[in-house]
Amino acid sequence: MAVKWQSGHTNSLLCLNVSSDGLVASGAEAGELTTWTQQGVLQGQMKLYGGSDVTCITFSPTYPSRLYASHGGTVSVLDVRSLKEPVERFRVSEEEINCISVNDNEGFLSAADDSGAITVIDLESKKVTRSLRKHSNICSAVAFRPGRPQSMVSCGLDMQVMLWNLQKTRPQYIVSLQQLSKEEEDEEEEVGQQLDDGQLFNPPLAHSLSVASCGNIFGCGAEDGRIRIFRVTGPKFELELGFKGHSKGVSQVHFLNFLPVPCCLLSGGNDGKVCLWDIGSAVAKEHPNALRYGHRRKTRRSSCSKKDEKPKAEGDSPVDRTRMSPKVTVEHGEKVNWITGAEIKGSKLILVADQSSCISVYPLTGP
Repeated sequence: MAVKWQSGHTNSLLCLNVSSDGLVASGAEAGELTTWTQQGVLQGQMKLYGGSDVTCITFSPTYPSRLYASHGGTVSVLDVRSLKEPVERFRVSEEEINCISVNDNEGFLSAADDSGAITVIDLESKKVTRSLRKHSNICSAVAFRPGRPQSMVSCGLDMQVMLWNLQKTRPQYIVSLQQLSKEEEDEEEEVGQQLDDGQLFNPPLAHSLSVASCGNIFGCGAEDGRIRIFRVTGPKFELELGFKGHSKGVSQVHFLNFLPVPCCLLSGGNDGKVCLWDIGSAVAKEHPNALRYGHRRKTRRSSCSKKDEKPKAEGDSPVDRTRMSPKVTVEHGEKVNWITGAEIKGSKLILVADQSSCISVYPLTGP
């Protein structure tokens, strides 16, 4: 059973984040922003200017008391020690911002919006330095890669996943989930697997992504219920794993960096389930160095092309990498809006935001 953190909001929760000090922040519809102690006690509460939904929040990687929050087309900078008026405001877009990310050294903030644009703000000069426009539909998520302050990944409802370098205005590499989905269907038909109804009718609109602490591995959750794990190899990235994670759309994916097992991924879906996956073990079987911080390897292989693939060993199945079972499954019961994990006073926890006004907290018992 979940523990409920209540009385912090009156509207549906949309996003969560946890600082390096263990402080929890939550954002909700109608501009509601709340901070909580490690015991789930309400600490601070405010309503952001304009009353737009708080769609994403992230703590500063260098100052745990600094919080960035997106609401409408604005990003506000707040001091959580005293939740009052924002310290700063950046008017980023005329469209609603869906996701924000700050790089390791807090030099840049990126914001993905409904127009498909990614706006990059130089936090030292406090000016917009880039407006990256390649997504042809809503850009749903963007994330900087740990240890690489100039590199980030993005995904959107155009079914595209992109790798960016801030020194360029065009993406370094693009992978189409629509193309991958066709290849996955062909491979499953080869071995006689029956396709799920959801896979047949739900296009792989990309809803969320998360980058592992090594910076080389990132995951993407899509509307077809599948989770796809990519590995960055120099200026490109390729599909490492692709598996059915949920019976409905995968609304959230989130790598946990406090577990002893590398590359553990949380996923939350519109089917009301929260799952924990051991991605690291599957990746390490083929690429032992892929999880090492800073590791890079040159490659010519494209994730969207079967050309130049290494020959399969005798007995290998073309869908070996599609068979994954979660280490932990939580029957949350409600559509998941946001998930995150935290280690608070020695306890490992999963925090879930859904359509209600409460945070659900589950103890994490594995892997």
